[in-house]
Amino acid sequence: MMRPTLVKWAMDWATLQRSLGNPLYLIYSEQWMAVWDLSVTVEDLGADAPPVTLSVTSDLHIGGVILKLVEKTQIQQDWSDHALWWEQKQKWLLRTAWALEKYGIHADARLVFMPQHKSLKLGLPNCKTLKLRASFSTPVFQTVIGICRMLNIRHPEELSLLRPIEEKRKKKDKDITEELYDLTEVPLSAASRPCMHNGMPAHFADSAQMEAVYKMLSVTQPPPAPEVVAKQYRPASVVDKAHINGRWLDSSRSLLQQGIQENDRLWLRFKYYAFYDIEPKYDVVRLTQLYEQARWAILLEDIDCTEEEMMLFGALQYHINKVAQSEPQLVASAAAMDDLESALQCLEVKLEGESSSASDMLDNMTAPELNDYLKIFRPKRLTLKGYKMYWFKFKDTSISYFKSKEECFGEPIQQINLKGCEVAPDVNVAASKFLIRLLIPSPEGMNEIYLRCEDEQQYAQWMAACRLGSKGKSLADSSYQSEIQSICSFLAMQKTNSGSGKTPTADESINTYSLVSPRYHKKYKAKQLTPRILDAYQNVSLLSLTDAIMRFLQIWQSLPDFGLSYVVVRFKGSRKDEVLGIAPNKLIRIDLGVGDVVKTWRYNNMKQWNVNWDIKQMAIEFEGNVNIAFSCVTADCKIVHEFIGGYIFMSTRSREKSNTLNEELFHKLTGGHEAL
Repeated sequence: MMRPTLVKWAMDWATLQRSLGNPLYLIYSEQWMAVWDLSVTVEDLGADAPPVTLSVTSDLHIGGVILKLVEKTQIQQDWSDHALWWEQKQKWLLRTAWALEKYGIHADARLVFMPQHKSLKLGLPNCKTLKLRASFSTPVFQTVIGICRMLNIRHPEELSLLRPIEEKRKKKDKDITEELYDLTEVPLSAASRPCMHNGMPAHFADSAQMEAVYKMLSVTQPPPAPEVVAKQYRPASVVDKAHINGRWLDSSRSLLQQGIQENDRLWLRFKYYAFYDIEPKYDVVRLTQLYEQARWAILLEDIDCTEEEMMLFGALQYHINKVAQSEPQLVASAAAMDDLESALQCLEVKLEGESSSASDMLDNMTAPELNDYLKIFRPKRLTLKGYKMYWFKFKDTSISYFKSKEECFGEPIQQINLKGCEVAPDVNVAASKFLIRLLIPSPEGMNEIYLRCEDEQQYAQWMAACRLGSKGKSLADSSYQSEIQSICSFLAMQKTNSGSGKTPTADESINTYSLVSPRYHKKYKAKQLTPRILDAYQNVSLLSLTDAIMRFLQIWQSLPDFGLSYVVVRFKGSRKDEVLGIAPNKLIRIDLGVGDVVKTWRYNNMKQWNVNWDIKQMAIEFEGNVNIAFSCVTADCKIVHEFIGGYIFMSTRSREKSNTLNEELFHKLTGGHEAL
C-alpha cells in the first residue's frame, strides 16, 4: 500500500499531467498513479466478518466501487436497495456518478455497505406498535411520506417522527412481550396513492392477518383501562411539555444521520395542528389516528379543559366506543356509480365555492348588519373594572359600539376590524356564561377583548359573525346560518338533562375512570361521575360514528390551548427562562413563573426570520419595526425554526394544489443551512 504522502504527491503529479494532456499519463495513470486500498464493511456478511478491501483510484465513481464490492463478495442477491454509508462524516453516498475524489474520500475512510430500508418499530397515536420497513437514507420528511402512503394517510406533511418517552413499567411488566403488527413484507410503492381493494389498500387485502392490521389502523380503540393510563407519561407542567417537543426528529436529515438504528422505536404523531381537507370517506385511518391522538391528549391532561368539557369528552368517547362495536368502520366497497356521483357532487361544491367570489363582492355592497346590546370587558393588570354594556353593530367585517342605540348613527366609541383576529369561546351553559374572546392584532402584540352575551341565541349569532369576520367574510356569506346551527348544536351538547326525568339504566353502567383524566379520579368517586357522563351522553347519543368523531375533534380544536407546542427559551436581554408557545398562526411569549401571556405575534405580520447557527440564536422581524431574538433551552433551535417554517408551509396549501406536495418549498422553509 502506498503511503498517504506518496499518494498525495502522485495525485498532484497526475493533476498536472492531466492538464498538459500527457499521453503517458492517460495510459499509465490508473496502473501507477493513485491505486490505493479502500476498506468497506458489508453488513450482509455479518457483524464479525472483516471489511472487504478494494483496490481503487481516486477518479473511480461510487457506482464503480459498488460494482467491485458486489463482484468481490460473490453473493448472488438483489443489491438494488444497498448504498454506501460514510461513518466518520455520518453521510450517505447516494450520488453514484460522483468520484471518490469529489466526495473527499481517502484510504482512511470507514465505509459501510448496507440496505437503505430497514425495520423500524413505529408507535402510533392509538398506542399500538407497527413493525415496518422505512427508508434510513432519505430525509425524514420523505420517510414519513412513504410510511403514510403505506398506511393510507393523506396529507403526510402534517405528521412527523419523534423519539418516544418510556412508559413507567413495574418489574413484573418487563417480561411482557409487546404486541407488534408486522408490515415488513409490504413492498414500498412509489405511487402517490395506493391501489384500493374492498375499501382498503390492496396490500392489506392479501390475507386475514393483513386485514386485521388495517382494522387496527382504521377502527377506534376501546377506552383504555385506568392502569394503562397510569403507565403513560403525563406532563406535570408546561416545562415537561416543552421537553417533549425537544424529541422531534429533524425533517431535513435521514434517520441514520440522527442516530436511529435498525429496529429502534419511534413515535408517529401529528406535529402540525393545521388539518387540511379532511374527507371522512377517504381519511378513515387519518381521522381515526387523529381522534386517538386527541383523546390521549385529553386523558393525559396535555391540554386543559373545563369540567363540563371533560364530561362531554367522556360522553363522546363512551358513545364512539358503543357505536363502533355495532357499526362497521371499515369503508365498504361502494359501487362505481356511487363513487362517481359523490366525486361529481364534491367537485360541484368546490366549483361553486370558487366561482362565488363575484357574487360575494356584490352581496358585500349591501351586506346585512347585526345590532344588539352586549357587554364588553378589556382585561388589564391592576384593574378591577368589570363589564360595561354598549350598543354593538356588526357590519362587513367590523364591530362598532356606541353608548346607546340612539347614538348609533353618530361616531362610534371604537371600531374594531375583525379580519385576521382570533376568536375563541368561553362558555359554561350550566352557569349561563356566554363569552366571546377576541384577540386583535396590533404592532405591540395582541389586544384582548371579551364580549358577554345574555343567552344562547345571541351568543350563537355574534360568535358566528365574529368567526366569519376573522376570515374576512360578512354576514352575507352563505355559511353564516350553518355556523349558527353548528354553535347551537355544540351548546346543546353541554346542556344537562337532569330535569328530563330519565335516569341511567343498569345496562349503561360504564367505567368512568377510562373516560376522564386522572385528576377527576381523585376528585370524584365513580358513582358521582357516572350520572354526569350519562347526562352529557343523552345529547350525543343520536350521532353517527363519523359525526361523533368529528364533533370530538371540533370541541378539541375549540379549546383555548389547542395547537400550542411549547419550548423553553431565553429572550435576548432577559435573565430568566420563558416559554415560547408555537401555534398554527402565531407565537406566544409566556411568563414561566405565573403562566400569563406576555406578548403575541402573528405569522402574517412576520417579515423574516433568521437563525445564527453558531450561537444557536433565532431572530424574527415583524411589521411595525418589532424585532425579537431568543436562544432555545429545551430544544434545538432547528426544531423551532422547523415549526415556524412548517406552519407557514401549511398555510400555502390550496385545493388547486391539493394533489401535489411541494417538498422543495417545505425544505426551503424548514431546512435552514441544511436545506436540500
